[in-house]
Amino acid sequence: MTTVTPRELPAEIKERFAKYDLSACFACGACVSGCPISDMEGMEGWNTRKVIRMLNLGLVDEVVESKFPWVCTGCGRCAHACPMHIDIVPAFAHMKHLRPRDAVPGILHKGVERVLASGNNMDIPREDYLQTLAEVGKELAEEECPGFYVPVDKSGADILFFPNSKEIYGDFEDMKWWWKIFYASGANWTVPSQNWEAVDWGLFTGNYDATKVLAKRKIDISRELGVGRLIMPDCGGGSYGCRTGMKLCAMEDPTYKAEFIYLYDYLKEILEKGLITLDKSVHADQAFAWHDSCKHGRELEYHYGKAYYEEARWILDQCVDTRVEFYPNRANNFCCGAGGGNWPMPYEKESAHHAKFKYEQIVRSGADVVAVGCSNCRDQMMKRIPKFFKDYKYQVKYLWQIIAEALVLPERSEEEIARMEAEGAAQWEALGVEFEED
Repeated sequence: MTTVTPRELPAEIKERFAKYDLSACFACGACVSGCPISDMEGMEGWNTRKVIRMLNLGLVDEVVESKFPWVCTGCGRCAHACPMHIDIVPAFAHMKHLRPRDAVPGILHKGVERVLASGNNMDIPREDYLQTLAEVGKELAEEECPGFYVPVDKSGADILFFPNSKEIYGDFEDMKWWWKIFYASGANWTVPSQNWEAVDWGLFTGNYDATKVLAKRKIDISRELGVGRLIMPDCGGGSYGCRTGMKLCAMEDPTYKAEFIYLYDYLKEILEKGLITLDKSVHADQAFAWHDSCKHGRELEYHYGKAYYEEARWILDQCVDTRVEFYPNRANNFCCGAGGGNWPMPYEKESAHHAKFKYEQIVRSGADVVAVGCSNCRDQMMKRIPKFFKDYKYQVKYLWQIIAEALVLPERSEEEIARMEAEGAAQWEALGVEFEED
């Protein structure tokens, strides 16, 4: 047995730990029972309770230098189970913050550097971004939505929307789901021409400054364009990161804020107002299960007092006839294994270890389709889980994809289509975008 000599903590870390109330831990182990890292291959001897004890004993360097904070998905099951209500997730995130930037695993810090320099994680040039919006928007207009175009930097729009760089980079079809909903509902919406990245990798790396900068950019765009509300981006690194960054901004200046709406509230709003019409028969003979995202559920409720459990289920029920449940669900649901930046990090096997709990839930549910509200959850369940667990076949779809597939698109008059086409042509000409000849 090794004897551990407690160490004096630096004042900054001692003050930080006081905020998380780590000293309230009495080592009951409730956090361990709910954490998928326990007994993980490659992490033998590590668990949440042990790490909290190490931090209380001053063994901060050992935790910072370990793999533990990075394979932790920040799912919040530990804090949810804790009888002392210790704020465990941000404590572990602070261990990421203390890691030297050149020692951040994988591509995460490079992505942060890129978004700070160029406005998106993948360093996509502005002209390529605009060209993609124009070309993919033209495809949608020709396929299903006559007159459609993507409005850019539209002053006075009701809704400000932020794309995900992976969609601009290559997942082009995924952009069309939201676009179809905006088109069908007659929304007055826009996207920004610069600093358009939805996702905050600063949250994944413990980079507080980056999280604040990215939120500030969204606030600034919202103010400059005079938009009504911005839609909180879909994944935890988008919505939760943006909300956290906005909180940091408000701590410096309470008046510095923007109006926002969560995607679930927005989708529920347009459905309740009858702005779109759905045909459930499109999804007949399939069972759908809703996956409760950690950052849209437990963590949002823990830190901001409001989780999105019932809204998503209500929306799904408007689209499909058969919905089944995962067990456990809602606040007790298992993480998909991709949270905390684990989708792009070099810890695929560890992420798959998390995912075995999700896979078992899917199998038990008998679901044909898993519905999600997070891009990382979607990628994890669509691509990584089938790579490691091959026996059960299912599909994964965004909630807004399920809506878009069931949409009964409105008929537009020739005059309205002509007006929209003229508006789009004028916009793209002003932005210097030229279309390739057919």
